[in-house]
Amino acid sequence: MKKIKLMQAALVTGALFLAGCTSHVTQSEKFSGFLGDYSNLKETKTASGTPVLRWIDPSFKASNYSYLMYEPIKFYPEPQPTPQISKETLQGVLDYANSRLKPAMGERLQLTDHAGPRTLIFKGAITGVNTSAEGLQFYEVIPVALVIAGAETASGHRTRDTEVFFEGELIDASTGKPVMKVVRKGFGKQVSNDTQKVTANDLKVVVDGLATDTKLFQSN
Repeated sequence: MKKIKLMQAALVTGALFLAGCTSHVTQSEKFSGFLGDYSNLKETKTASGTPVLRWIDPSFKASNYSYLMYEPIKFYPEPQPTPQISKETLQGVLDYANSRLKPAMGERLQLTDHAGPRTLIFKGAITGVNTSAEGLQFYEVIPVALVIAGAETASGHRTRDTEVFFEGELIDASTGKPVMKVVRKGFGKQVSNDTQKVTANDLKVVVDGLATDTKLFQSN
C-alpha cells in the first residue's frame, strides 16, 4: 500500500512537472519592451490554430484603411550570437522574415511609403532566437523516466526545441496610436542536443506560419 501511495504521489508530481513544461505562448518575463505596454494582451488563437497573445482596439475597423506603411522587421534587443546560433543564422532569419511578411501584408493592403490618411503603419521585431530543452512527453511522467529525462537535460544530450519570439503592432498613421498588438512564439525544427548548430532553414517554418496567419487574419 505504501509503495502504491508513493507511486501515486510521484505520478502526480510528474504530471505537474509536465504541465509546467514548454509554453506555446510568450511568458511575461520574455517581453522585450518593444511594444511598451503589454497590459491588454489576451491569449487567443490565429486562423491556423497557433496560440498567441493579442490586443485589438475595440473600435478598430479594417474597412477604415486602404494603405500600409511597412517598416522592416528588426531585432530588439540586438541579439548576441552563441556557439549554437551564429550571426549568419540570426541575419538569415531576419532577412527571410522581411521577405515573407512584407508581401503577405501587401496582399491585405496597398503598400505605401507615406504615412497619410487611411494608412496603417506596421512595426515588428524579432525579440529572441534560442533553444530550450524539449518539453517532457506523457510517457516520461513515470518516475524512472523523469530521472532519465532530467539527466539528459542536465548533460545537454536531450532533444531541444528551437524558438523564435516575435512582437509587432499596427499603428493608425493619423492618430499615432496602436490599433493592434501581437506577441508570438514559434517553434522551428528540433535539434538533437545543445551543440548541434541551428541554421536559418531550421527556423523558416516559424516565419512561414506568421506569413500565413497574416494573410488569413480576420478582425471583424
